[in-house]
Amino acid sequence: MRFVRSFCIHGIGMSSAPSPVFFRTGLAWLVLVAAAIAGAYWWWAIGRPVALPDAPSERIACVSYAPFREVGETPLDPKAFISPERIDADLRALSQRFDCVRTYSQGQGLSAVPRIAGRYGMKVLLGIWLGGDAEANAQQVRLGIATANAYPQVLRGVIVGNEVLLRGELSAPQLAVYLREVRAAVTVPVSYADVWEFWLRHPELARSVDFLTIHILPYWEDRPVSPQRAVQHVAAVYAKVQQAFPGRRVMIGETGWPSAGRPRHAASASVVNEARYLREFLRYAATVHMPYNVIEAFDQPWKRAQEGTAGGYWGIFDAQARPKFPMQGPVTESPRWWAGWLAGALGAGLFALAGAWRRRWHGWRGWATLGLAGIASGCALAWQFRQMLFACRGGWEWTVSFAACVLALFTALRLARWIALRLGTSAPLAASAGWWRSAWLFGLAFYGLLLVFDGRYRDFPLGLFMLPCVGHALVGWLSDRRAVAMPLLEERFLAAWLPVLAATVVVQEAGLTPVVWLWLGLNLLLALPVMFDWRDARRLHA
Repeated sequence: MRFVRSFCIHGIGMSSAPSPVFFRTGLAWLVLVAAAIAGAYWWWAIGRPVALPDAPSERIACVSYAPFREVGETPLDPKAFISPERIDADLRALSQRFDCVRTYSQGQGLSAVPRIAGRYGMKVLLGIWLGGDAEANAQQVRLGIATANAYPQVLRGVIVGNEVLLRGELSAPQLAVYLREVRAAVTVPVSYADVWEFWLRHPELARSVDFLTIHILPYWEDRPVSPQRAVQHVAAVYAKVQQAFPGRRVMIGETGWPSAGRPRHAASASVVNEARYLREFLRYAATVHMPYNVIEAFDQPWKRAQEGTAGGYWGIFDAQARPKFPMQGPVTESPRWWAGWLAGALGAGLFALAGAWRRRWHGWRGWATLGLAGIASGCALAWQFRQMLFACRGGWEWTVSFAACVLALFTALRLARWIALRLGTSAPLAASAGWWRSAWLFGLAFYGLLLVFDGRYRDFPLGLFMLPCVGHALVGWLSDRRAVAMPLLEERFLAAWLPVLAATVVVQEAGLTPVVWLWLGLNLLLALPVMFDWRDARRLHA
């Protein structure tokens, strides 16, 4: 009887109940197949055209214009200067679709915007930038007043200060002094622009302006709004502000949606969602005849330093002045979706080559293991590379991100060889975690801390961590539980904290985006094998 019991437990004898070995290998095959299919499906899905309601017209009333879109350009550089020739080329192109442009500051060449806009029959909302530097503010006010008085026929208004209360750089009384100064010196209407809540907090500012300029950005709300409900939110907020300031003219000075960046609760940044929001907003605006300005004409790469990936992708046109989506007809998230399939095919070939070196298994199971692992890894790394194209701002970020992807690839190759041997021979094997697992535990815990304490502008690098997390989970699942080594103290500490950090991120995002649940899943996949090794090692040494 003792022989028969051992015979059945190890899956060698005939038994009506599935053996533990069969269950483990069967589940491992299921995970490999699911990972490969999921990766291929994701790339296929983002290449499908999505039907959206058409905008009422290609033309848009007004759009934010900042010309700082080339590599290295930023308005934060006091020496930056945009030539009149570049502004002329931009406004000539924008005049084909926009009736007006909004600027945010004077100097750096932007004082030429009204003169050039007048050539193409465009109007201008002239911006005067205010901050915490009184001397810089005085210079901006002098330039703004001079420009406004030189081209009053071109201007729809002067906007003195942009979100300076939100940034906490001026108080409401200080701001009112600047507003009164400009209002007394120009002949065109004067306003101040800020997030709508700050007008409700400082209603006294309404006495210092000719009209109110409010920003309604559903993606950036403290409680982000999904793209499906975003326009209803805008309508409700607009009505609320009108009710708070009866009889006063209210303009939406900024509204829009980012085409790339991390999701915020139910608000997901994508090309499809940007097109959806803008089209639906324009349909709504046409029915209520309200003044509005869309943010923004061109993507602004420099904003990524302040607002994360999403900050750089609010443009209707990309940084190369190419339209990101049409205003009528279906919209495709990624026309080059086939690149993900190509990466999966290359991954399968690479993993097969790596697995063939000093091969210790025979038959199709090992090759199938490597092929499936290669497809899944290639698709995941291609996803991560796509994210890097949006997020990386310079040589240092590219170097660090690329090095992390290379490390993930080598980790996956190493683990895939072990899994191929295990599934190809069906022999029980003891896994040696080595420093690889410790390194990924530390990396995942470190990034988890960043997401918890400084995560507003950080992306979720799922494609990067997918490889080591799934790989180590499969190795831990398939390893011989009778020969488990005690994990290092540091590994146990990190593994205990990973689920806590990831669960905190889920709570912060109110559990409303699938990305945070995937992030929690990856943390569990890397942490649980360590905890199980700890448990089994204690049993073995008890």
